Amino acid sequence: MATEVTPDVRRGFWFLRAAIGLQTATIFLQAVSAGLLLTSSYGEVLHSVGARVMYGASMLYLLAAVLAWKPGGGSPRPVGYATGFLVLASVQVVVGIAHVPSVHLPLGVLMFGLSVLALARR
Repeated sequence: MATEVTPDVRRGFWFLRAAIGLQTATIFLQAVSAGLLLTSSYGEVLHSVGARVMYGASMLYLLAAVLAWKPGGGSPRPVGYATGFLVLASVQVVVGIAHVPSVHLPLGVLMFGLSVLALARR
């Protein structure tokens, strides 16, 4: 028996894909602003603003995952991934504020790679 995909389910999955894409783009822009942080006077402001946007994108990803799962009838697996990303983003903010680049930079690279992977899987 085939399962029918309703427009609401497709919309939920589209929102989830868009949220992952936004998160991936913001993490990439954080890498760009980190380079500017080292080379220009306005890099610190861009990186700070970008951190807030990236954290918001991670929260949006979690919201989209919950909406695709619960009312949308999708798998609960993306909720776990999104929760993990929000935890990683929280750690990233804490180590960034504490100025621990030996953790902050590799964690940013890991987050970007995992976000690209999540985007490719969706």
